[in-house]
Amino acid sequence: MASLVQPTGPAHTRILALGASRGDLDVPNDDLVGPIDSSDEWIRQRTGIVQRRRASREVGAVDLAVAAGEEAIAKSGLERSEIDGVIIATISNVAITPSMASLAAHRLGLTPAAAFDISAACAGYVYGVAQGDALVRAGVCKNVLVIGAEKLSDVVDPTDRSISFLLADGAGAVVIGPSDHPGIGPTVWGSDGEKWDVIRMTSSFEEYRANPHEVPWPTLRQDGPSVFRWAVWEMAKVARRTLEVSGVEAADLAAFVPHQANMRIIDEFAKQLRLPDSVAVARDIEMQGNTSAASVPLAMHRLLEEQPELSGGLALTIGFGAGLVYGAQIVELP
Repeated sequence: MASLVQPTGPAHTRILALGASRGDLDVPNDDLVGPIDSSDEWIRQRTGIVQRRRASREVGAVDLAVAAGEEAIAKSGLERSEIDGVIIATISNVAITPSMASLAAHRLGLTPAAAFDISAACAGYVYGVAQGDALVRAGVCKNVLVIGAEKLSDVVDPTDRSISFLLADGAGAVVIGPSDHPGIGPTVWGSDGEKWDVIRMTSSFEEYRANPHEVPWPTLRQDGPSVFRWAVWEMAKVARRTLEVSGVEAADLAAFVPHQANMRIIDEFAKQLRLPDSVAVARDIEMQGNTSAASVPLAMHRLLEEQPELSGGLALTIGFGAGLVYGAQIVELP
């Protein structure tokens, strides 16, 4: 009886390059406060957001994904034929099928790369990095393009005070490939479906289809106080566990790149972790807003643009959101 051949890959991987694409419109707080009977000051105090980047009507999430992917591929120095896997983390695909990744792979000239989407909301990019790392180390792929891409302005109810002013559009991409040393640490991830309704759609598409005259188009909504408590207390535990399993102390970090959900959450997070002043904390949310699966790579991209000396240092990344789902890992900055 013939025995199966089991592929093997390199012992280690790292992020080879990073790319980003942001919505083409700057949307200040004053443009949104009318329908929610609020003010610029209220939004800044509660979230730290000054403006958010959103995309024009004709720009889709896949367009943002392709633009971010182009930058990452160009910076990686790889030939397109060397990238044989494409993963897109998104909750913004306009079609249930086919995947956004298959279209993006085609437009990026990566055919016949394997391509698929994952739906893990704000933890999606971290989940994608975990999968890209595993695929390369298993020998299934040579190099993997991982993209977090969202056009959340398509699922915004402008009258919803719980979340409408937070959401934005953008995409962040990384190329993951072999390394002669560990550049991506172990992933700590999980979910808590008991809190499924804390961040949710207002209705299902089935409900909308059955009664479109009475059921409004489904949009995102959240229970803000519950999300805040969970993010600060429970995710701080996940971050600490990630440091522990990676064999890293907080003082060894060059940067902390959390999901850009809310500036108050980010600041409290850093406080809970007792990060030393030497650790740069990504605060992309101030001028970008919350882009769900795209927020971690976008924040990393801005941080490296502003502080290029961080390149080569270690960054603790963590995503968390609807599901509730979460994921964290320590990576070497490209």
